[in-house]
Amino acid sequence: MNKITVIDIQHKTFKRKLQGYDPADVDQFLDELIETLEDEAQHRAALEADISDLRERISHFKAMEESLQHTLLLAQRTADEVKASAHKEADLIRAEARLSVEKEIASYSDRANDARRESQRAVETAEQAKSELRSLLMTHLALLDRPDVQPPAPTPAPLQTAFETPERSATELPFATQPAFANGSAAALVEH
Repeated sequence: MNKITVIDIQHKTFKRKLQGYDPADVDQFLDELIETLEDEAQHRAALEADISDLRERISHFKAMEESLQHTLLLAQRTADEVKASAHKEADLIRAEARLSVEKEIASYSDRANDARRESQRAVETAEQAKSELRSLLMTHLALLDRPDVQPPAPTPAPLQTAFETPERSATELPFATQPAFANGSAAALVEH
């Protein structure tokens, strides 16, 4: 069945019969029907224009949505890459800090070992000096305790021992051939 248009209604004519419908009423009804159909056609055209506009807008919004989804996906990837890069950089910084601390600890350890060795050398030097001084004192005490030797007069000689002079060396001293401890009194004195 074909659709009836406004033009079809305007050009439609009816056969006349006796005792048929009143032609004025029919014409009036047809005019009202034409007016209603024209209004409906205009309204339908406006709705179709709105539908077309809405479809265009939907298409535009779908394109925007796809663009936004692509942008969000790209932003997420970028954020993940930045996060991974930050983790790598943090790991590198931690590794560098660890190496720096280990080097500094090794340096302090070396310095502490050097200080311990220096301290040990100082203790050994002090012990050796004490031992040499003790030996020197015991020798001098032994010389003082000998009855046959008179102590020589003190001569100022800062770099020589009290018994050495420039003319006599230690081997030429009269007591060099005598035993260091003629009697035990010098040793007893040093031990106290």
